[in-house]
Amino acid sequence: MGRLAVAAAVAAWAIPIAALVDSIVPDPYMDEIFHVPQAQHYCRGDFLTWDPMITTPPGLYYISLAYLASLFPGAWAIKVAEAFDPLCTTALLRSTNVIMAMVCGVLVHDLLLCIKPGIGKTKATAYAILVALYPVHWFFTFLYYTDVASLASVLAMYLSCLKKRFWVSALFGALSILFRQTNVIWMIFFAANGAIAYVQDLSLSDCLSDENSEPTDKSRTEVSDRDSKVSALGLRRRRTNHPISERGVVSGSTKSHTSFTEELFDIGFKIWNSKCKVLITFAPFAIVLVAFGAFIIWNGGIVLGAKEAHVVSPHFAQLLYFGLVSATALLPWHFTPGRVSDLFHWCRKNKTFSSLAMLIALGLSFVAVHLFSIAHPYLLADNRHYTFYIWRKVIQARWMMKYILIPLYVYSWFSVINILGKLLRS
Repeated sequence: MGRLAVAAAVAAWAIPIAALVDSIVPDPYMDEIFHVPQAQHYCRGDFLTWDPMITTPPGLYYISLAYLASLFPGAWAIKVAEAFDPLCTTALLRSTNVIMAMVCGVLVHDLLLCIKPGIGKTKATAYAILVALYPVHWFFTFLYYTDVASLASVLAMYLSCLKKRFWVSALFGALSILFRQTNVIWMIFFAANGAIAYVQDLSLSDCLSDENSEPTDKSRTEVSDRDSKVSALGLRRRRTNHPISERGVVSGSTKSHTSFTEELFDIGFKIWNSKCKVLITFAPFAIVLVAFGAFIIWNGGIVLGAKEAHVVSPHFAQLLYFGLVSATALLPWHFTPGRVSDLFHWCRKNKTFSSLAMLIALGLSFVAVHLFSIAHPYLLADNRHYTFYIWRKVIQARWMMKYILIPLYVYSWFSVINILGKLLRS
């Protein structure tokens, strides 16, 4: 029922707003001037024509073809291009992302239940609907861009990986790369995350089998519950409160590991000891990664078109922007007197560590802002993006403005990390 409620809620606001957008802006808008004609070529059965200004693979156009074919199976069945071509209007192509937005909402709902099984379906439904309203995602729901379909495939890849369906996850990873090449980073992250959970599960199973060579039904249930819980969390959690850890059997050691460095060595040691099993289990991701590497060599770069405007550059300031945008999206949570007070008390409790971390963060942020703040040519040329005005009216308003924002970037990251740390420890 929760999935249906999320899909219905997303559809309730997405469909009317999409209709409103189509009535006000019926013609292709911004980057749609490239994507819509390209999709229409595919609708006519012309798969060889390619706009050299399009940088991403044709995954979105194939999804749109499948979607339109499901709406009008008769036109597809008779394979008459002239009959199918008129169906590929701007409005119908845009509606692809409305469907993908509903899929994203359902996937977020399932991810919440997987990551936090105790959250309950009601809260998971409410949170999923709220996440669907996230501004960076919300705006692209009504345009024919790759963003929403790309996000849907990434979420599906993550959910499949958490459920240990690694072949399915790798297939979704390949699909996500067909939407946007940079999704290969997410695939590597999820695969690494899954590998860590996998070796932890192997270690726990080995420990239990050593203690009891013939486990009872109860112990099997405990292992199963523990495996699902660890896998659902995805991100590595310290299990110092776990009874096995308390008995000192984690990775064969007589003491529990608490420091981050020791945890890294512990994880690396476990992966090395189980390298054959890990390689076999996560081979699907390796296959996709090798294929992607071959594509880069064949293509001469990551992007397909407009390569001169999409050169790989060290734009480290983007990490700072990301922290601020993430904190701003949850403004009442991060920017309140109570939150500032909590961070201040945390710094006072850990004076040496927090002072050193603050100095390093400020120093690295200054270097990133001073040396690695890059203005993309398209950002400066198109005044129809919010980022155009943020760059011109805020970051570049005065020569020192980008430096004044550094403490805000650092505060945002410290607040996000602090809250994530509390959630992981809870």
